[in-house]
Amino acid sequence: MTVNDDSFTNWKNREEIAESMIPMIGKLHRERDVTVLLHSRSLVNKSVVSILKTHRFARQIAGEELSVTETLPFLRALTTLDLGPSQIDIGMLAATYRSDDRGLPVEQFTAEAVAGATGEGKIERGEGRDVVLYGFGRIGRLVARLLIEKAGSGNGLRLRAIVVRGGGEQDIVKRASLLRRDSIHGQFQGTITVDEASSTIVANGNAIKVIYADDPTQVDYTAYGIKDAILIDNTGKWRDREGLSEHLRPGIDKVVLTAPGKGDVPNIVHGVNHDTVKPDERILSCASCTTNAIVPPLKAMDDEYGVLRGHVETVHSFTNDQNLLDNYHKSERRGRSAPLNMVITETGAASAVAKALPDLKARITGSSIRVPVPDVSIAILNLQLARETTREDVLDYLRGVSLTSPLKRQIDFITAPDAVSSDFIGSRHASIVDAGATKVEGDNAILYLWYDNEFGYSCQVIRVVQYVSGVEYPTYPAPAV
Repeated sequence: MTVNDDSFTNWKNREEIAESMIPMIGKLHRERDVTVLLHSRSLVNKSVVSILKTHRFARQIAGEELSVTETLPFLRALTTLDLGPSQIDIGMLAATYRSDDRGLPVEQFTAEAVAGATGEGKIERGEGRDVVLYGFGRIGRLVARLLIEKAGSGNGLRLRAIVVRGGGEQDIVKRASLLRRDSIHGQFQGTITVDEASSTIVANGNAIKVIYADDPTQVDYTAYGIKDAILIDNTGKWRDREGLSEHLRPGIDKVVLTAPGKGDVPNIVHGVNHDTVKPDERILSCASCTTNAIVPPLKAMDDEYGVLRGHVETVHSFTNDQNLLDNYHKSERRGRSAPLNMVITETGAASAVAKALPDLKARITGSSIRVPVPDVSIAILNLQLARETTREDVLDYLRGVSLTSPLKRQIDFITAPDAVSSDFIGSRHASIVDAGATKVEGDNAILYLWYDNEFGYSCQVIRVVQYVSGVEYPTYPAPAV
């Protein structure tokens, strides 16, 4: 048999194993509200090839591909346990089992590693939490996709309604079509039907009421059976506490803004300061996409090296607030054609750092250039550190942060020498460290941080909503601190 034959036979065997994993992963998710991860990447609703590719990602951790033959025994062991709602990382189970010298059977080791998700200490499954989207633009539709994707168990977040201004004939059909097909993010994964008579979009079995209103005060959500809901404002029209409080109508318990908040509205970056949200806080902001991109790596660098001062330059994709062709705009440069020009503009991300990282003493400045790409941006973070270091040390440190630290859902790490912006469309991380572009000399470090300013940010929004709603379940084994 030739090497090619051996490789193909091996591939087919791994395909068969990955196929056998899919029903186990699905059943754990639907029946027990357990999300199976592989090194922080969800395996729920993934194809055979996607599962195999995710296993290949483990090369960055152990220097070699993780085989499905190694993780399958841990997945089987999970199906025998009385698990409560949780996230369980079978990649981390396999890695910690390798380093465990007790010689335990896989079943016993797994039971010990996820003990917090079983027995008297496990979380009981709840009824779920209603969610309302106010506005249905770029971020609103991506947040909707994520909410629908995560609704499989029926016990987490439930998208109940979307509030929009009336758009004329066949408005709901057009909005459903925009949800179904996206020029950047591709086809919706599932089926979407529309009931115009009842103003309802049904996406993968989720009935979503479309409510037409010109103002938050016009809506009584209890009339639609909505209660204690979290409302996500995607319009950015209201940014201070007074304006956002208009959403606190019957049926709405909390308001989450997908833009930087003003005044005393808390700006939350999940992974960094989400645990500072007070239980009785009813209004909060998820800050901006750029703030979410720079704050986690900035915190990581300050924790390890200390940061004395810094500057962030964002090279940002164009957005809907710019003009397609030269026209009037309240901001002079943003009035010039977005797809034809690089446009110097301002960014509030640097000043927003203080809200998310109040203990950071360093002064951070910032500026931005909008460029003619529709999605994915890059933040260039130039830092003066409190001590000298080397490029190798910084990269080793950030690689470890991205793989095993509490910030691994926020920070990704890539070594590909030919990486370009389109490679990061659909990334679920807040930012991705480009190892090849990183520069370090003495006490100066320059980090190049890619980020999907639409989808990656939407994932951060969902994480905040999960946290404040009480459905952000613990992860096992627990990440290293």
